[in-house]
Amino acid sequence: MQKEIVVSGIRSTGFLHLGNYFGAMRNYVRMQEDYECYFFVADYHSLTTHPDPKDLRNNVYRVLAENIACGLDHTKVALYAQSDVPEIPELYLMMNMLAYKGELEKVPTFKEKVRQHPDNVNAGLLTYPVLMAADILVHRAVKVPVGKDQEQHLEMARNFAQRFNHRYQVELFPEPHAFNFGAGGAKIMSLDGNGKMSKSENANATIYLNDDDDTIRKKIMKAKTDSGPEAPGSEMPDYIANLFQLMQLVSREDVYNDFLGHFNNCTIRYGDFKKQLAEDMVQFINPIRTKALELTNDPARLQKILREGAQKARESASRTLTEARKAIGLHYY
Repeated sequence: MQKEIVVSGIRSTGFLHLGNYFGAMRNYVRMQEDYECYFFVADYHSLTTHPDPKDLRNNVYRVLAENIACGLDHTKVALYAQSDVPEIPELYLMMNMLAYKGELEKVPTFKEKVRQHPDNVNAGLLTYPVLMAADILVHRAVKVPVGKDQEQHLEMARNFAQRFNHRYQVELFPEPHAFNFGAGGAKIMSLDGNGKMSKSENANATIYLNDDDDTIRKKIMKAKTDSGPEAPGSEMPDYIANLFQLMQLVSREDVYNDFLGHFNNCTIRYGDFKKQLAEDMVQFINPIRTKALELTNDPARLQKILREGAQKARESASRTLTEARKAIGLHYY
């Protein structure tokens, strides 16, 4: 029985953090057992912000290494760089002919980028959803792990698939849908209580997968707390609930239950709580960081993984492009 196809990518900018791990990577590791998975480093997408060419290769290697260190197995999935699959930009070009300026300008993420960076409103930024659609449709994926902020992009991918199929009277592209493997990933808030952990916002309130032990301890000890609950059974503020969620994710169950009991009966000491959480977080992050460092120090191995992943991805993508060219009429011999 043929496995359903899953596609997901991550930009080659910034550092992966705890939110990436529990919000996505942990589920990706589970997906690789049951689905045909294509996971890529989105280096073309990163070009909208003009990264330094000297940094781009190392950024791709680092993101790849961190993905593998989190548990992705390159023998079970296709792990590749977006730019190593030329069929993607070719399909992107085709789909641009079916995308309209008005609908692209209405995309909330585009409007936000225009507001943030009014001097860098480039065509790649405008057509970002089209490239994202090409990433997905080139493998004819049916399941795409995305967060709430990407669901409109996925809806646009469905629109482009429908338009292509309708215009050229084919059933080439299935309609991709959001997929979060059961209950989905955990949403990890920033340690200062202001929104989610981010690759680009407030590094001091974000735990990165490459943070060293002392940095992890310092960040958690500075995490926002308060004077504690005033009555038994008090509701936790969001920033306290976030710390308890982190403990539930990385600590032993009995440790979590013990501190939860102290909170519920108003005897919790946040200093002790954060010290325990910090040590448990160190034990959790350390093997991921160590594995990623080992891989980044072995570029030949990463290059081999990228070549193998690109070959797998191109085998899938070339089949799609052959059919797309035929449908459009771009075949002359």
